[in-house]
Amino acid sequence: MSKVFSHLTTAVLIIDKYDGSHPLSNYLKSFFSADKKYGSKDRKSIAALCYAYFRTGFLKLGDTKEKILAGLFLSEKTSNPFLLQEKPHWNETIHLPLNQKLKVLKSETENLFPFFDELSDEINKDEFIVSLLEQPSFYLRIRPGKTKSVIQKLNTAGIPFEILEAECISLPQSYNTQALLNINKEVIVQDRNSQKVLNFIDNNFLQINLTDVWDCCAASGGKSILIYDKLKGNIRLTVSDIRESILISLKKRLAESGINIFRSFVADLRKATMESAEYFDIIICDAPCTGSGTWSRTPEQLHYFKKNKLNDYASLQKKIISNSVSALKNGGLYFYITCSVFKKENEEQVNFINNNFSLEFLFMEYLKGFTKKADTMFVSVFKKPDL
Repeated sequence: MSKVFSHLTTAVLIIDKYDGSHPLSNYLKSFFSADKKYGSKDRKSIAALCYAYFRTGFLKLGDTKEKILAGLFLSEKTSNPFLLQEKPHWNETIHLPLNQKLKVLKSETENLFPFFDELSDEINKDEFIVSLLEQPSFYLRIRPGKTKSVIQKLNTAGIPFEILEAECISLPQSYNTQALLNINKEVIVQDRNSQKVLNFIDNNFLQINLTDVWDCCAASGGKSILIYDKLKGNIRLTVSDIRESILISLKKRLAESGINIFRSFVADLRKATMESAEYFDIIICDAPCTGSGTWSRTPEQLHYFKKNKLNDYASLQKKIISNSVSALKNGGLYFYITCSVFKKENEEQVNFINNNFSLEFLFMEYLKGFTKKADTMFVSVFKKPDL
């Protein structure tokens, strides 16, 4: 049996059983763990076929195999062995630009991404669509004081890397950096633009006592570690999230990072504010969202996305904002952050804050990743006036 046939058959099997309830990367890991016959090259090839399928978005084609091959055709630029064997006429035109490839498939961009009307005006539609067809790069943020040792380790191991802005480095996806670097202590696995969402602090002289910080939707804790490093550890950090299991993992990660938590608690910010009258100099609201700015990294989320979910997220975000902003001190800063490209989750939430709370609007920005093989983030900053 040829590798092409075997890998395609396995990919079809995986996709037809996958229901989107877990990240595709986790599902693939479980699948390969349960069947040890696949070598590393086989796993990589089959995984690429699965991701190619989901990169076709809402394209109307034939069966699962046909969509896999269409995904390869749209995302690749040079001859592909699967297309060479299964779709030689597609392989001959693989060098064409996206709009011409779609004509070959008798389709159009709206079939890849049918949510153009919801995109922010800041997002270039053509560039965004192209980005959905390629895997973003793998990024690390080097923690303060660790640059020399991290670079020395990478050089010694012969791992190619690129130094980007500040402490940001880009590495190939295939390397097991965890075996080489001390994750969380030396480096943080964090997207290029996610590393920038608190840059307002760097770029502005803030005449307030930046002591008490609340990361109100802390999740895995990336923003907590980021602000700790930016403020050189001179903070009292409070973290909360909706599930105790998330907080348990977060506490472990922050402990590995050498960060002491002042307080942690479970909070359902759809319903209630802080359980006691506490106030903070900085509140980070990294709100739950569609994740549309990360769909090039997780194309399965686009495949299973329903448009009505956008309104659900927008409503949820308003509740979280309303039940967290009241804990801001006079003179304090409120960061509203998403990884979305939709205006309902971003600009409309900024308008909601401006129209409903006595905060001063300071700044908002899209950190555009679709031309840099990175995620797209949105950040806005507000200040509560001093009395």
